[in-house]
Amino acid sequence: MQKTVHIIGAGISGLSAAVRLSNANYTVHVHEATQQAGGRCRSYFDAATNLTIDNGNHLLLSGNRHALAYAKSIGTEAGLVGPERAKFPFVDLASGKRWELDLGSSRLPLWVFDEARRVPDTSLRDYLALAPLAWAGTDKRVGDTIACKGTLYDRLVQPLLLAALNVDPPEGSAGLAGAIVRETLLAGGESCRPLIARDGLSSVLIEPAVKLLQERGSSVRFSHELRQFGTVSDHVSELKFGDDMIDLAPSDAVVLAVPPRAAASLVPGLKIPTKFRAIVNAHFRFDPPPNAAPILGVIGGLVEWLFAFPQRLSVTISNGDRLVDMPREELAQAIWRDVCKAAGVGGDLPPPLPPWQIVRERRATFEATPEQHALRPGAVTAYKNLFLAGDWTDTGLPATIEGSVRSGDRAADLVLARH
Repeated sequence: MQKTVHIIGAGISGLSAAVRLSNANYTVHVHEATQQAGGRCRSYFDAATNLTIDNGNHLLLSGNRHALAYAKSIGTEAGLVGPERAKFPFVDLASGKRWELDLGSSRLPLWVFDEARRVPDTSLRDYLALAPLAWAGTDKRVGDTIACKGTLYDRLVQPLLLAALNVDPPEGSAGLAGAIVRETLLAGGESCRPLIARDGLSSVLIEPAVKLLQERGSSVRFSHELRQFGTVSDHVSELKFGDDMIDLAPSDAVVLAVPPRAAASLVPGLKIPTKFRAIVNAHFRFDPPPNAAPILGVIGGLVEWLFAFPQRLSVTISNGDRLVDMPREELAQAIWRDVCKAAGVGGDLPPPLPPWQIVRERRATFEATPEQHALRPGAVTAYKNLFLAGDWTDTGLPATIEGSVRSGDRAADLVLARH
């Protein structure tokens, strides 16, 4: 029997489902509404900086099992680079203090017992106070579960959870924060090595997947937007792409891997998150100092994470709604001042603003609060051959690349289970 699946959406969740099903000898057809694959995880040539940049600075960790397995399956695991040991340098712009968090390479969080490796001016008791977070329910808030104050919170917990949840941590879901803590700080350094797609997200996670699918005879169609499903009883029977219609056989399956609003317009009665938060990324064409760390945690300023790439310094600012309407030049200048301080460039007189680009993703992630998490649907729908994927579905994680790949893998596994 011919096993065919249609993947709607060529973001990373759709591509991970497509690759997994292709590996299982399915005939795969991918349909993407826009002119390019990758969704919110892609690279493009930017004329302002004359560089290829990513639309977001996404960080993976060595413990992101699904994301790394996906990269391995498309032959690009080597494109994710990072240090041999889980070390994270930080700088406090307000005080000028610099330190390094050294999680080591163990499977256990033994680093918390070593004063030289943990956050300066913290004690073992501070870390033990985080324990309630590790097992909290998703209906609880972070601020109701742990004390959101103190040196450890300011220097590690707040930056980590802000990046993961994309909301001010006290209002975030304690259960989602707990999932992050279990898979990072509690998993030891072996799971926490930072990995960056040095040559760009598209070249490592997107283009090789599209190429692999095409080489196997799968179709990947762009500017092919699904407008409507045709249904018979409890099955999707037809895909309607405007003038183009595709009839489905009873054994065919569909994975819907599109943004939440698009999914809700196609699936009547689908429950989806309704509130979203912005992320702001800034890119500067500037050669990083020779000793620049690939990723630097920044506290006490506007910038939160500083990434050093060849010919480029890039910045990520989470929970960025307050910045989406700020004049671009003013925002670029403010960020550049922080970048120069953090990177140690120019002393008291920072260099003039180099070629730059600001990328403001207004709906970067769903709002990772208990209320919005409760609106995330599972992968199964009312139709027996239709499954959902996307970082906004209930993956057990906030909106991350790892969660996105997990959702694609889960949807693919449900398709496989039908047969």
